Amino acid sequence: MEIWNSTLGNGFILVGILDSSGSPGLLCAAFTALYFLALASNGLLLLVITMDTRLHVPMYLLLGQLSLMDLLLTSVITPKAVMDFLLKDNSISFGGCALQMFLELTLGGAEDLFLAFMAYDRYVAICHPLKYMIFMRPGICWLMVATSWTLGSISALGYTVYTMLYPFCKSRQIKHLFCEIPPLLKLACADTSRYELMVYVMGVTFLLLPLAVILASYTLILFTVLHMPSNEGRKKALVTCSSHLTVVGMWYGAATFMYVLPSSFHSPKEDNIFSIFYTIVTPALNPLIYSLRNKEVTGALRRVLGKRLLPAHSTF
Repeated sequence: MEIWNSTLGNGFILVGILDSSGSPGLLCAAFTALYFLALASNGLLLLVITMDTRLHVPMYLLLGQLSLMDLLLTSVITPKAVMDFLLKDNSISFGGCALQMFLELTLGGAEDLFLAFMAYDRYVAICHPLKYMIFMRPGICWLMVATSWTLGSISALGYTVYTMLYPFCKSRQIKHLFCEIPPLLKLACADTSRYELMVYVMGVTFLLLPLAVILASYTLILFTVLHMPSNEGRKKALVTCSSHLTVVGMWYGAATFMYVLPSSFHSPKEDNIFSIFYTIVTPALNPLIYSLRNKEVTGALRRVLGKRLLPAHSTF
């Protein structure tokens, strides 16, 4: 096929699920609602954690960073997808595609690692409570944050540069909601098999190693909780950990489907659906999952917003 020069401004055309859906208007409205929910819930959680000094502890520092990652991740994807549908213009420049891929991979990779650090935080809090402020002192917390962002951005930069160096064929249609490696490689005019294998191996490593840390942490937590003498202590520990495990299940389930299962096991349409789940749905639900059953967060919300804005019987 004829190679088109993507560096001269031709760019790509994103053909995502909004274009192939039977009810694109309804789906677009759902995307918009989820995006505003993500903005409101993550923004409010960040505000409360920043303003309430009682939440200036390691657990909520990490939770605030997770909210920031979710807020940025959904902002990279959702507004453009919605505006493309409303304006009937699905084009994206070559540079815009590269930037979107870099940001999505940076935030996704950082969150992969960060969820493992959050599991370690819960392990220390429950299994070694007397040493918690030693193992989770501020310097270590900020090192976790910096490590997640740094490794995520370095990995994303390598993937983005290598992917965008491929020559692309005349077809410019990316059958996906946003610029992501697997659908973009389908347009390449060169043999991508070795690179796809490397992406697969690195994806498995980047996903499964943090997941193994999470599972190990929660296995040890479960043994500790079962031996707690206090029913109240057991209940509080299980509630806190179940929130984290719910987030982990949603995030890693969708990401594993995309990057760990071989491409022969899923179709482009299924890829679209699962990518929507971890870039749009999960960021909107994460702060609600963490805060709905957390008395410290709801108490901080009342203190920050005032009883008139958030009555005592509110369940948020």
